[in-house]
Amino acid sequence: MNNSKTVLSVLVMVSVAHALNDLLQSVIPATYPMLKENWNLTFQQIGILTLVLQLTSSILQPVVGYFSDRHPRPYELAIGMGGTFAGLWMLAFASSYAMMLVAVALAGCGSAILHPEASKVARYASGGAKGLAQSIFQVGGNVGRSLGPVVVALIVLKYGQWSISIVSLIAGAAALILVWVGNWYKNYLTEHTRSGKSKFEMENQSSLTRKQVAGALIVLLTLMFSKDFYLSNLQNYLTFYLIEKFHVSNEISQYCLFSVLFASAFGLVLGGKLGDKYGRRYLIWVSILGAAPFALLLPYCNFIGTMVLAVVIGLIIFTSTSAILVYAMDMLPGNIGMISGLFFGISFGMGGIGSAVCGWLADWKGIEFVFFLTSFLPLLGCVAYWLPKDKK
Repeated sequence: MNNSKTVLSVLVMVSVAHALNDLLQSVIPATYPMLKENWNLTFQQIGILTLVLQLTSSILQPVVGYFSDRHPRPYELAIGMGGTFAGLWMLAFASSYAMMLVAVALAGCGSAILHPEASKVARYASGGAKGLAQSIFQVGGNVGRSLGPVVVALIVLKYGQWSISIVSLIAGAAALILVWVGNWYKNYLTEHTRSGKSKFEMENQSSLTRKQVAGALIVLLTLMFSKDFYLSNLQNYLTFYLIEKFHVSNEISQYCLFSVLFASAFGLVLGGKLGDKYGRRYLIWVSILGAAPFALLLPYCNFIGTMVLAVVIGLIIFTSTSAILVYAMDMLPGNIGMISGLFFGISFGMGGIGSAVCGWLADWKGIEFVFFLTSFLPLLGCVAYWLPKDKK
């Protein structure tokens, strides 16, 4: 069970399942232009949809993670996928805005159940390369999110809202994979309990004081606010920005969004390897602050320049994603599920709040003003200077 081939297979399978789950999740924001046109929704209503989607998962994830640390349930992974399926199926046949809100809430609950437990599986299968393992796990999510707009462009925009139900059937394949992962996870827990290693992950390996841990968490949360608020605007409103400013078609805007999300996935893998090799503190600092010049320049560029900068920004900022999570896990190693759920939850919740605020601002001042205003957020990356130095 402990050979490298088995560990790699677990990492790959949990990443693939993550990809399929997040592909389904990303179908929701990718359908916003269509839903806005079909139902005459405002930008604020679009933002509230994202807020409900991400707040449901953000509120539940730390709770799920807390209980999974104490009572692991390997097959909850597949159950979480059921929530995502149910939400998309309801959205496909939603006949009112209220039904849309319920649908995205169900999808958010499915995500909340899946992420903390799957993140723990990735750490257990890491073989010590914790940053790389988290990157492999999270890159699955990014690849899935990047494919969502393509799926919408090829299927949903062609056949209409009801065809979301066809896309939701992907959940069946993901559930089978997660049952396999659940079997490995169950065997892993049984083996470590039998060998007396069940408390290994609960050992306090951190040399930081409580004050240092609290200060570091505040800095990390500030960085996540900067990163996730900006990325929420980029991922949820880039299509609207390109359509309004450069008059491209909906289909072209979806492919442009795909290129940004795909570059972000590459940044995730790169960040995992760099974090394991050179330390996570410096990577976090350089990643977020390093994107600031490109973000500040983006609102003043033509179409080609905008797309090049958006791809570069996605690549740079996402190198910090796994580094932030692993840095926090290493500070509190006995609460991996809770930390994973907390940080995934805060990330989703921050993205939801950011989407709602940006939607309100877009209705009030226009989408171009939103991209100008949010371009200053990566400057907050300078607070990473106050993170305690991490040891190799």
